[in-house]
Amino acid sequence: MKVFLTGASGFVGSEIGKRLVEAGHEVRALVHKSTSLPHGMQAVQGDILHRDSLVTAMQGCDAVVHLVGIIREAPQKGVTFQRMHVEGTQNVVDAAVEVGARRFLQMSALGARAGASSPYHKTKWAAEEYVRESGLDWTVFRPSVIYGPGDGFVTLLADVLKKAPVFPIFGHGRFPLSPVARHDVAEGFVRALARPETAGRAYDVGGPDKIPYRDVIQGIGRTLGKKRVLTFSVPVALVRPVVTLMEGFSFFPITSSMLTMLLEGNACDPHSFAGDFDLALTRFPDGIGYIRG
Repeated sequence: MKVFLTGASGFVGSEIGKRLVEAGHEVRALVHKSTSLPHGMQAVQGDILHRDSLVTAMQGCDAVVHLVGIIREAPQKGVTFQRMHVEGTQNVVDAAVEVGARRFLQMSALGARAGASSPYHKTKWAAEEYVRESGLDWTVFRPSVIYGPGDGFVTLLADVLKKAPVFPIFGHGRFPLSPVARHDVAEGFVRALARPETAGRAYDVGGPDKIPYRDVIQGIGRTLGKKRVLTFSVPVALVRPVVTLMEGFSFFPITSSMLTMLLEGNACDPHSFAGDFDLALTRFPDGIGYIRG
């Protein structure tokens, strides 16, 4: 199958691209500028915000895997949730319809829903709605926190734990997560292309463990060889104004939207995802050994 892949150089996209090639697919990867891609992928230039460039780049493809998304806005650079999640997805969908690429796999996010409190989840939901109304043979994946070498979550927490004698926990820290290994997410996407019966389905994607955030911290600590991580609770009422004040600076690691999403929790039942794609999902303690390096 000829597969058009967006977000191919990203954390998840690079793994999906590699596995698509290994599965025998011909992968055409959308790039905004010259960049290094996994072996076997063809780079084509284009921009998800410019529909005509997508139509040109997508010619002859049978399927589209759309992964582009952001977790943080940079309005001064024109990088917003509305543009990247909604307008970008609309352009990719419209191009797929025009060139006749019938199969469409969409990366969304766990928590995307009508009436969501965060702009991240609101725009992910709006993108999903456009995909669902496209008439394409779509499948949507809504992952919880994705971890793996080079991630921006477990690796970041591990780096802090390696240096800090104590670790701050926002509020009670009991908000649940379903961390999912990058290779499990990637394999789900690849297998979906061979399973037309999964078209018209939206899958909540998580690992087999539903873990409170404070226990995620302890699990990372154990993997690093610590008997127990010393933690202290920071009241959310104190955290929010600081985050609001500092989130405009790119060096600050969290935004108000991220804080809202973390406090909501991000857990799911992965039974349908694992069952429909025949996946033996990786346990969190078994999947984070890479942080020891």
